[in-house]
Amino acid sequence: MKKRFLAAVLAGMMVLSVTACGGKKEETEAPAQESETSAVVENDSETTTSGETYELALVTDLGTIDDKSFNQGAWEGLKKYAEENGISYKYYQPQEAATDSFVETISLAVEGGAKLVVCPGFLFEEPVYIVQDEFPDVHFILVDGEPHSGDYSEYRTNDNVMPVLFQEDQPGYIAGYAAVKDGYTKLGFMGGMAVPAVIRYGYGFVQGAEAAAKELGVEVQIMYTYTGSFDATPEAQTMASGWYQSGTEVIFGCGGSVGNSVMAAAEAEGKKMIGVDVDQSPESDTVITSAMKMLSNAVYDGVKAFYDGSFPGGETSTFTAANDGIGLPMETSKFETFTQEDYDALFTAMANGEIEIAAAADEAGNTSDLTLEAVTVNFVE
Repeated sequence: MKKRFLAAVLAGMMVLSVTACGGKKEETEAPAQESETSAVVENDSETTTSGETYELALVTDLGTIDDKSFNQGAWEGLKKYAEENGISYKYYQPQEAATDSFVETISLAVEGGAKLVVCPGFLFEEPVYIVQDEFPDVHFILVDGEPHSGDYSEYRTNDNVMPVLFQEDQPGYIAGYAAVKDGYTKLGFMGGMAVPAVIRYGYGFVQGAEAAAKELGVEVQIMYTYTGSFDATPEAQTMASGWYQSGTEVIFGCGGSVGNSVMAAAEAEGKKMIGVDVDQSPESDTVITSAMKMLSNAVYDGVKAFYDGSFPGGETSTFTAANDGIGLPMETSKFETFTQEDYDALFTAMANGEIEIAAAADEAGNTSDLTLEAVTVNFVE
């Protein structure tokens, strides 16, 4: 799978200071290394003693351990397995979003005794490509990516690496279908960078809305754009507010902190939004549902496989409806007419392969290649 990311956009971003993970246990902080790419080190055990080692480790990407997104979802899966089985665990946070910093932080985890390191997010694709050779006896779970060289000329996954991908078009499809079934006919999709995962979310969202609109015999309008970054920006919030003011009822905010911009606009305009990756309903009453990747399930299963001796290294594991890797959080969703029974029927049909979702024909991801009858997409450059 060929990916082209604007690494230079992210390379200069500094990671936020780590905050405590919620719960009854007190976290302690070890001294950071004395270098420009030093890492903040945290654990979630009762005490930390000099020379103590930790078998399981997670290295965060662009955010904190309680970011309500990739870091938190992956951490919850690792933590759950560790606590169920009495295994020591810790997380580490790089000081900057750069390959050298990620590699150094992973090395710090290995020096701390890690037998398995979880790396959440596509920014780890190149770092894991490097460390899989440097530490052949350590295992790695790479969430949402596959190891490749810095120039993308080689994709290679060693036997000590489990890359995890998700079929994002599936939860996108379900979210779009549910929104239209619930009575919304003026939708929006605001993605971050036009990378494959975000494009898949959007394509699924449009096709789900199309299916529901045809069933109901209604016409649906979708405003559609990529902001070009994963940041929350005034520009993204202004655009979302403009869409809401022009009649858009609900926007799917898809791509890191872009969703925060959409959420702020929804709160200001009294409108609704759809979250992404994890259940974002605790963040705002405007969130009617979230198109979720079951991050904690994927990491939990990977860690379990490692200890069971069945680690699927050397090949990519894809999580879909068929293996409960995606879905909507129906217990917290705020639908009025789309029911649990509706969801179960749709999810089962998807898991059984009865629903086909067209993939993007090129890397632009502007949906112009889709054949649509009941949906009109207004793409904003």
